[in-house]
Amino acid sequence: MNPKDMSRKELCKDLARLQRAIRSKGIPVLVILEGWENAGKGRMIQELIRDMDPRSFKVQVFDTPTDEEKRKPFLWRFWNRFPKRGDFAFFDRSYYQIFMETHLLKKGLKQDNLKDIYDLEQSLTQDGMLILKFFLVVGKEELIKRHNEVAFNPATAFRITQRDLDQIGHYDAFASLFKQLLKNTTFDFAPWHIVETSDEKKAAVDILRIVHSSLTAALEAEPVPAPAREEIDVPDLLSNIDLSLSIEREEYDRRIDDLQEQAKDLAYILYTRKIPTILVFEGWDAAGKGGAIKRLTREMDPRGYEVVPIAAPTPIEHQYHYLWRFFVHLPKTGHMTIFDRSWYGRLMVERVEGFARPDEWERAYEEINEFEEHLNNWGAIVLKFFIHIDSDTQLERFESREENEDKQYKITDEDWRNREKWSEYEEAINEMLWRTDMSRSPWIIVEGNQKEYARIKVLETFIEAVKKRLKEEDS
Repeated sequence: MNPKDMSRKELCKDLARLQRAIRSKGIPVLVILEGWENAGKGRMIQELIRDMDPRSFKVQVFDTPTDEEKRKPFLWRFWNRFPKRGDFAFFDRSYYQIFMETHLLKKGLKQDNLKDIYDLEQSLTQDGMLILKFFLVVGKEELIKRHNEVAFNPATAFRITQRDLDQIGHYDAFASLFKQLLKNTTFDFAPWHIVETSDEKKAAVDILRIVHSSLTAALEAEPVPAPAREEIDVPDLLSNIDLSLSIEREEYDRRIDDLQEQAKDLAYILYTRKIPTILVFEGWDAAGKGGAIKRLTREMDPRGYEVVPIAAPTPIEHQYHYLWRFFVHLPKTGHMTIFDRSWYGRLMVERVEGFARPDEWERAYEEINEFEEHLNNWGAIVLKFFIHIDSDTQLERFESREENEDKQYKITDEDWRNREKWSEYEEAINEMLWRTDMSRSPWIIVEGNQKEYARIKVLETFIEAVKKRLKEEDS
């Protein structure tokens, strides 16, 4: 039956059927409700979920961020509440409300955060999520009437906030701001649906019909063929790295303690200045990532940093966009997160081993650049180390690990299998380094054949980058 011919009750019941089909097909659905205060967001959500199975949806209410949320990136708390594949999430307010309050009202339209929102919704929809955005509008007289009904009822008066009073007192100004927001954030892949809610029953039917039609279309949609990959001339960056670089043991012993003390002191300064820091360590198996991290953090206060080792995604992590499992580990301001392997696995092991489709890893270059740009816009220092060794050095270290009982846990059959695909990994790494080297989050290729040299270079690079940032802050 055409949803235009269905009653409100029929639409609600049929949404339950569509919900089961969505779950079976593994499509995540995000429904965002924004708009005027007292425009009926809660009522509309209530209508949508009336006959749905509560085991596969969540209603998320966003209001003033907590102290911890204020110290995280703009989009962090929303990433934590996106639906997994096959589930629904209903957002009562969203990043749009926060964006309006922190930028439109106080500072004017901020292009960085607008781009963050565009990039986010594009990435989510390309990953298969259906995003439905509703903006609820109501006339000034009706708004005042509803405000008074809530404010003068002892049972509901607690719901009135300064936001309600501001919107009534400056109705025309808010209407202009909302118009500006909608104009700038309606995208082909996630358009706004503007719904007038003076008649709440009619508004509910309008929204139910839009949701019904959108779910039906998503279920009937045929997979879009991935565009053919364009041939690109990728420079052989790794071949230009001088792996003979080394340092005398005496000089290493003389310098390491001082560098670690400097790193410790700078980490304290970052903490007091509330500057977040994100370090990424990538490299060949047995390149020395763990040893470099250990020497970098040896004198640092462990309360100020976290080392996050990344392995293959768990079954739960597979249910979300691949960046989700990294977003949840981002530090708060003043703290440091060190990723031992990272989101770059998408462009290396997942590409080479076929764990990601070609269209997925091809799309990831841009997604990762946008993700790191979001971190930079937030104010984070982002440093990415790739520790490079040659094939002979890797073989020596593999054999050494097998012979040493204390290090046998470090070597696996998978390491040997990956080694057999050295040239394929080399090709993937060169393209990764070339296409994701950003001015504010550059790659630092570390010559790693000699571990001591690599450890010193990591420390020196960290110290130099932090000093540069502090100088910029002071200027």
